[in-house]
Amino acid sequence: MPNVFGSPHKGTDPTASRFGTHEQVVFCQDEASGLRAIIAIHSTALGPALGGTRFYPYGSEDEALTDVLNLSRGMTYKNALAGLDHGGGKAVIIGDPGTAKSEELLRAYGRFVQSLNGRYYTACDVGTYSEDMDVVARESRFVTGRTLAHGGAGDSSILTAYGVFQGMRAAAEALWDGPTLRGRRVGVEGVGKVGHRLVEHLRDDGADVVICDVDEAAVERVRTRHPDVEVVADKAALIRAGLDVYAPCALGGSLDDDSVPALTARMVCGAANNQLAHPGIEKQLADRGVLYAPDYVVNSGGVIQVADEIEGFDFDRARSRASGIFETTRRIFALAAEEGVPPAVAADRLAERRMSAIGRLKGILL
Repeated sequence: MPNVFGSPHKGTDPTASRFGTHEQVVFCQDEASGLRAIIAIHSTALGPALGGTRFYPYGSEDEALTDVLNLSRGMTYKNALAGLDHGGGKAVIIGDPGTAKSEELLRAYGRFVQSLNGRYYTACDVGTYSEDMDVVARESRFVTGRTLAHGGAGDSSILTAYGVFQGMRAAAEALWDGPTLRGRRVGVEGVGKVGHRLVEHLRDDGADVVICDVDEAAVERVRTRHPDVEVVADKAALIRAGLDVYAPCALGGSLDDDSVPALTARMVCGAANNQLAHPGIEKQLADRGVLYAPDYVVNSGGVIQVADEIEGFDFDRARSRASGIFETTRRIFALAAEEGVPPAVAADRLAERRMSAIGRLKGILL
């Protein structure tokens, strides 16, 4: 069973729990609709928790709990470095979205979100879409990432992919001659909602792209638009494909004790959450001379987009904020070099400093 009541730190304390301290974890069940969900609020130090709802066929309740604790903690750090006035939260719904999703289930879930009275704002994630958020919002005021027709920001993958590309440009500047991927060979693992949009940015920038995905339809969508994109069978083939850049854009845990030694790329920068399978992987990457752009920094464009919706969505404003991912990533690389630590540790430190400094202000009573 994961340690819900763990240590309060994520990256600075080597003895810290893998998950960190969570303020609140809520188990939600509605037997009639089949809803089984977990909402995890990691921190509200910077404001109401914000994070998406993942709908996924977990193999067990423990697996779902592990994922939601890990994801919600990551959202705390992501929102902090994105400059948002939001803490970190996440939710998971256990089940196959292709067969279990229904209006009744989504509305039941919305009732549970509403019961938290604004401590948690939800949005889309793997297995959920803006249309689903419209249904959840029929029962809750605390929903973002809605469709354009309902005054929302629409598909958050647009700015997620844009932000990953900005982080990749910053990493390219640190490694090579300038902030461009032109002429570089980039491997994209997962070309779904975010990955296929990242391919668009890379091709427009002049990169050579190699892809893989378990979904043949997703691969064909990319190949139809870009016939010159190379396709390999799976992740194992991709990381050995003579890459300059490896971009994990599927589920988490891509970088583990087996995959890191096999990496040919000099840079890792992708959209997937929680790419490092366990603490210590960041040091393995650094020891091998691989520059890692921390996932929760570069993939924060989506949460910037849905957070903007809460105050009345303006795409140009949100895109401008997402452009700041370039400078934030540069700042992390500079701090890593200055303090002699891997970029993942530098990112954690920056996030924790902002949470400490801004969170302290709640002590000034209003």
